[in-house]
Amino acid sequence: MFPHAARKDPFHLYSIVAAFLLLCLSVASHAQDTGAEQEITAAEQEIQAAAEAMWAAAVQGPKNVALDGRASIDLPEKFAFAPKAEAGRFMRAIGNRVSNDFIGLILGEQLSGFVVVAFSPEGYIKDDDAKDWNVDELLQSLKDGTEQSNKERVKRGLPEIAVLGWIEKPAYDAGLHHLAWSISSQSKNAPEAEKQGVNYNTYLLGREGYLSLNLVTDVDAVEGEKTTAKQLLAAVSFNNGQRYEDFNAATDRVSEYGLAALIGGLAAKKLGLLAVIGVFLLKAWKIVLIGLLAVAAIAKRVFRRG
Repeated sequence: MFPHAARKDPFHLYSIVAAFLLLCLSVASHAQDTGAEQEITAAEQEIQAAAEAMWAAAVQGPKNVALDGRASIDLPEKFAFAPKAEAGRFMRAIGNRVSNDFIGLILGEQLSGFVVVAFSPEGYIKDDDAKDWNVDELLQSLKDGTEQSNKERVKRGLPEIAVLGWIEKPAYDAGLHHLAWSISSQSKNAPEAEKQGVNYNTYLLGREGYLSLNLVTDVDAVEGEKTTAKQLLAAVSFNNGQRYEDFNAATDRVSEYGLAALIGGLAAKKLGLLAVIGVFLLKAWKIVLIGLLAVAAIAKRVFRRG
């Protein structure tokens, strides 16, 4: 999706919603209802096939699973890790493009969605700005950047977006080098019944970049799944030599941006342009929802059989 070459900011990665909207919203907004339903039916068949293949290739916990040679996760019981090839097929089936940073998906009986695992080789990210950041200013930065990018969205025939507030305010654990945050957002003038998807974003900083474990779920389920997302983050660790504390100032590349850029600043412009994490129009959300339901149904079947 975003090649490593010529990458200028950290937000080349997966907003599931954002990438999906860029691919599909312009089509959906002009399609007749009948045509849209036919597209969904065809998409549903591929989603189901991709989900089945992904589960067949998944490694089930409890097990220590390597992540891209840099890190590993102590996968708990009733969770599974789907590798890049099969998980990538599923991601594409629900409309998301997959970059080289993508590692795989974490699936679980306790999840109504899935967790996207990726490593971004952005260099060593200094975290000293976390001591001074103001979450209200970060939120305003996201709102301002989104309003600015709405001008471009209008030109593309896409709906304008409004950032509503924090689902989870940015919280950084300097001892563990863990970051978590999530926002609530919606298309402007949206009906109250409009469905919303949410990305609950968690990160682990390392010597050469950061691992992201981003939960993709329903806005109604995110509150109950926050704890699970954080438990999965706590189960991840970088290998010796790749840890944040292994940084060598004499030899290692330092990122051009600090920790706050993973939330606001650079995030505001990029996330705004791509539609802002967590925003779905009803037609767009239908296909992703089919994917979530397929994964959840197979998870229950697999773990109960196991």
